Amino acid sequence: MKKYKICWLKEGIGCFMATFIFVLPFLFMLFNSLKSRPEANRLSFSLPTELHFQNYIEVFTNNNYQIVMAFKNSAILTLGAVTLLIFFCSMAGYVIQRRRSGMTKIANLMVMIGLMLPPSILPTIWLLKIFHIYKTMFAMILIETSLLIPFTIMLYRGFVGIIPVELEEAAYIDGCSSWKVFFRIIFPLLKPVTATVIILNAVTVFNDFTNPLYFLPGYENSTVQLTLFNYKGTFQSSYNLLFADIIIIIVPMLILFLIFNRRIVEGMVAGSVKG
Repeated sequence: MKKYKICWLKEGIGCFMATFIFVLPFLFMLFNSLKSRPEANRLSFSLPTELHFQNYIEVFTNNNYQIVMAFKNSAILTLGAVTLLIFFCSMAGYVIQRRRSGMTKIANLMVMIGLMLPPSILPTIWLLKIFHIYKTMFAMILIETSLLIPFTIMLYRGFVGIIPVELEEAAYIDGCSSWKVFFRIIFPLLKPVTATVIILNAVTVFNDFTNPLYFLPGYENSTVQLTLFNYKGTFQSSYNLLFADIIIIIVPMLILFLIFNRRIVEGMVAGSVKG
């Protein structure tokens, strides 16, 4: 009985902390997004005296529907980066986990180093200008992909470790090549961790603010996070529109995260059993 009480106490504390950390800030932004500009600029945690749904309409129509174009750019960026990550990192994680050679040890070491090293802004811009791909979506997709490669390989490598080697040995005996073994046998078994990779990386790329700011400047290249600049200035701010923009931005990824939350946990826990 005492154990159950302790368990209930821990769960209660966890729910309280989750509410304090995640729910209250969301409600703060939601309330202020429905206020008038003077009322929202007070930044108070209170219900709006009058609902201003036109704030959301103004956000959509601002700067000639810039947020619509920004959603398109963010969708292309997210889809391109996640596709490359799944295709290359699944194979890399499989090879690093299965092969025990000097090259794979070096590759694994490079992956671990990649988890710790921060990106270099100026050298990357210099390199992109040399190849004449600076301020292009192609370069931005490559940058987002390269930054997430170490984490994604680590997830795939851990999950491959729980797949029995006997499945591959039986396929080789039946005459399958290495490519057929991976794409017909191994890759379909990677669905749980692939779902985890899709959700975590999609949220990361979609919500990225810093990298598009440095590597993809320009009005026509705006991503959803960069539209926040429209409502926050040095001398004048429209917090009602700023919070409305934030709500519009986070709702799609929030819905995606809530729907696939269980798959995220399953993929990460299964990959941590053996590696």
